[in-house]
Parts: sequence; structure tokens; C-alpha cells
Amino acid sequence: MASLERSDDVYLLTLGDDENRFNAESVASINACLDEVERADGPRALVTTGLGKFYSNGLDLDWMGSGAIEDPTAFVGDVLRLLGRVLVSPVPTVAAVNGHAFAGGAMLAVAHDRLVMRRDRGFWCVNEVLLGMQFAPGMLELLKARLPQPTRHRALVSAERFGGEAAVAAGIATDAVDESQVVPTAMEMAAQLAATAGDTAAGIKRALYPEAFSTLSSGLVSG
Repeated sequence: MASLERSDDVYLLTLGDDENRFNAESVASINACLDEVERADGPRALVTTGLGKFYSNGLDLDWMGSGAIEDPTAFVGDVLRLLGRVLVSPVPTVAAVNGHAFAGGAMLAVAHDRLVMRRDRGFWCVNEVLLGMQFAPGMLELLKARLPQPTRHRALVSAERFGGEAAVAAGIATDAVDESQVVPTAMEMAAQLAATAGDTAAGIKRALYPEAFSTLSSGLVSG
């Protein structure tokens, strides 16, 4: 379950203290936190992070295959819409990637305006090719929008794992810092951006990423 706390103009959304995989409960709790941040008045910004070894390991495939959900495909659509919501948020967003960010978790991280990683351990990786899974159209559009083309090829086709400094060099992350500084650095970045919050910022992001936002918002799982 995601949790939310505020420090001056910056909200800190903690995804959880385990692998922070996406299931119905976790997605609902993230959306509820986003609702609260977006409803607030005045300057504000959002930092997301996890606790321990993981930022997020993406879809909860065990849960999806357990029979606990009637329509797994529809649920993936909900995750795609969440990614689209973060991509064009009216609130400036910074991902504080405290550990591993894989698959859908990696995509959530790059949907933010800025991304801070640990320099000593933890990988950003979209490993769908190793799982025999195709990317949903919106996922491809998101990665096209947010990553340089050579990096996209390395990431999607080879499932390359990027540590913090490699992720900065590849244009994935904004900065790589010591573990103790990941959240403080992200909070400082977010505070500097808080005055930009509002509908104008959301409109600019929609104009910058029309294909990604449209395709993610449709929830289309296959082409």
C-alpha cells in the first residue's frame, strides 16, 4: 500500500517496503495519493520512492495468474492509465529510485519529470524480452518519448540492466547519488520545481507527449 506525507511544498509517496508490484490494491492506493496531491492548492511537487531493495518490480504476475482477478487484461489497462497520469501530471514529479526498478516499475520511474538513482546498487531494467512478453503500445510510446533511441534499443531488445551512473550516461536518470542522498536529492529537486504546478504544466506535457499520453490513456494492451 502506498502512503503519503508532506514536507512544505513536497509530497513524498512511498510505494511500500517490499517489491512494490502492481496489483489492484497497490494501483488504487497510488491513484488515491495522486488524487490528494492534485487536489491541493498552491505550489506543490511529488516524489515517489520505495523502501529497502526495491523501487518497484512492476506487474504482480503471481497475483494476476492466481485467479484473484477476473480480467487481467483490463487490469493491465489500469496500470497503463496510471503511467499516463504520471507522465502528464499537473504536479512536477521526481522518482527517487532507491533500489531495483524493473519492467513496469522502470516505466513508472521514467514517466516522472526527473529520476534520481543510487550510484552503488540497484538497476533500472525493462526485461520483458526475457519474460517472453510484448510491450503494450502505450509502454512503447512512453519509452520512445522518454529515452534516447540508442538507449531504447539496448534496454528493450537486450534487457540491459543500467546501474545509477550508467543510467545517467544513457539519458535514463537525471542524477546518481549515494543511498542516503537519493530521497533528499529528489526532495530538493522537487521543491525547486513546485512553483510550476498547475494546469499549464499538464497541458505542456500533453503537447510534448501526445502519442504516449493518448495510447496509455486508452489502456490498449495489444496493437
